[in-house]
This record gives sequence, structure tokens and C-alpha cells, in this order.
Amino acid sequence: MKVQLVDPSAFTPPYDRALAAALSRAGAEVELLTSRFLHGAVPPAEGYRVDERFYRRSARRGLDAPARLPFKAAEHLPDMLRLRRALDADVVHYQWLTIPSLDARLLPPRRPRAMTAHYILPPQASRRAVRSARRVFGAMDAVVAHSEHSAARLRNEVGLDPAKVRVIPHGAFDYLTKLPEEKPLPADLEGAEGPVILSFGLLRPYKGIEILLAAFSRVAATHPTAELWIVGNPRMDVEPLQRAAEEAGGRVRFVTRFVDDAEIPAIFRRADLVVLPYLDAEHSGVLYTGLAFGKPLVLSAVGGFPEVAETGAARLVPPGDVDALAATLAELVGDEAARAELAGAASRAAAGPYSWDEAARRTMDLYRELIEARA
Repeated sequence: MKVQLVDPSAFTPPYDRALAAALSRAGAEVELLTSRFLHGAVPPAEGYRVDERFYRRSARRGLDAPARLPFKAAEHLPDMLRLRRALDADVVHYQWLTIPSLDARLLPPRRPRAMTAHYILPPQASRRAVRSARRVFGAMDAVVAHSEHSAARLRNEVGLDPAKVRVIPHGAFDYLTKLPEEKPLPADLEGAEGPVILSFGLLRPYKGIEILLAAFSRVAATHPTAELWIVGNPRMDVEPLQRAAEEAGGRVRFVTRFVDDAEIPAIFRRADLVVLPYLDAEHSGVLYTGLAFGKPLVLSAVGGFPEVAETGAARLVPPGDVDALAATLAELVGDEAARAELAGAASRAAAGPYSWDEAARRTMDLYRELIEARA
């Protein structure tokens, strides 16, 4: 079976490449059609081909080139039209579309085709947004959701035919645990003496970092050697966060920059807890990184997070609840045995239901069904 995965803008290279490698191990001939990722290194291609056919001219100009996005926009329509000639697989599996409302009209006719619903709808989605999502997902023969929560949204909010929706969990990012080269812990994070609570990933308003800082101030009052690390590239003004950290007290460290893959292992291995106090989300790559490193997790009860917690790998707290978050963090900071129990469950989840081989097995079953249905 030949499979082509399509992610024109390289929105999710770790996911694309982990799935491609797992499908290859499962016996598929796999080709990833994408563009060059400009923000750092990507996992090497293991058992599959990569064709960086999209946005070649703007990629050559580099990330900081003037007018990069207009150049990319000018390439988009020709590249999408050329995609029609490149598709020759038994199944085409779209990961993302760069301009969904336009691309739904440009999709090559080749079928069967599937799409992974990495993102469904914005909060308080307008009717126009719902119609656009229905047009894009409805153009597919199957839509993959990463959780039962996402599947319900696709059925109930987008209005998809339930028969089109298939739940296949996101795999744990275990490639990060076996990189050929790892960098040491950043100098900004050296020397921690007590338990470390890690908040990792892009800094965005919905991540609930203000809630975390308020909760940690209470943890620090009873566990003065505990530290909170906030690590990630900002997509918001961090000055209010840093000011809140100073006012709250306790040991809080910020690393507000892009963190490349080689730095991630040392950061996660040093962490004693990984916390995702999100106010809203469907899922998170940080969550699946925490699973890969076998870390105890504290998660807001949003999106598909409760389904991961059902494995025993995480404690859940209501989103935005400072009291509940503070109490849970304080309990786990002071209870090494409880952390070890969560960590063991996280490792088992990463090797079992949230492994890439399990994701590939279920994805291959879906592909076979789609092919048989069109035979």
C-alpha cells in the first residue's frame, strides 16, 4: 500500500514524521509531501521519502527574509495545482491545509482521502467558521480525531457524518528520548536543589500561565526548595508574567526563547512534574512529550486531556482553578511515591495506547477500509 501524507506548510513536522516512520514499519510505502521547516531541525526520515515540494522559493529566502509571507502566498496556488500531478498513492492523508477555505476547492480529486483534525474550531466559532470546517472535513472520506472529545466536536459542532469520524490517539514523542546528540541543561536552569515543576511550550494566553504562577506561590510557601520552570518561545507579552512571578515569590525561572530538540531531553529529565494548566485545548504536543519521558503530569480537564488521565498518568484539575492546582501541585511535590506511580503509568501509556506503532496499526486499518469501500 502506498500512502502520501500532505502537510504543505510543515505545521507539525514531529507528528508527520513520527506517523510516517510508524506507517513504514507497519509495511506501507510512505511519502511525506511538505515544505522545508525553517524553525529548526526535524526528525530524520526513517523508512519513508520526503518531498519538500511546497513554497520552495520563499523557503530558500529564509525565515527572516523581507516579505516572506507574501512570497509564500504567491506560491500557494501554483503549488496546490501541481499537487494534482504528484498524487499517485492508494490513500492520501492530509495533515493540514494552509488556507482551508480556499484549499477545500483546490483538493485534487484522487481518493480515498483522509484528514487529521489537529484543529477543529476556535472558541465561540462563528457560523462562517463552522461552514468552512464542514466544507473542509466533509470533503474527506474519513477524518481522524485524537480523542473521543474531538470526535464528538466533529460530529456535534461541525456536523460531520459519524461514520466518517475515527478516533486514533496521538503518539508519544519518543524520538526525543533517543536523539543521537543531546545538549546539556541550559545554563539558565542549572543548580536546582529541590523538585522542579515544568511548564513547557509556546507561551500563549490560553496556556493559563498566570493561574500557574498564582498556584505556585502557595506551593512555594510550604515547599521553599521547589522550583517552577517556564520554558518556551513567547507568543504574548511576558513582562506581566515575570512581574507576577516576582510579586508571588518562590523560585521561578524563565527561558523565553525557541528551544531546539537537542535541548529538550535534559529539561524534561530534570523535571519532577510537568504541568499543563490550559484554559482551553484539544490536545498538546507537550503532553505527548511528557508521556514519552515518563513524567508525572498535572493537566487541566479540557479537550482530550481527561482521556489521557484515565490511563493513570495524570492528575486533573478544573481549568482556571488556582486552589485546585495549588493543592495538587503541593501534594505531588511532597509525595515522591505518588509521583512515581504517575510516572510508571505515563511510561506504560507511551508504550501502549499512545505509542506510534499502535497509532499506525489503527491508521492502516482505516486505510484498508477506505480502499475496500472504493473497490
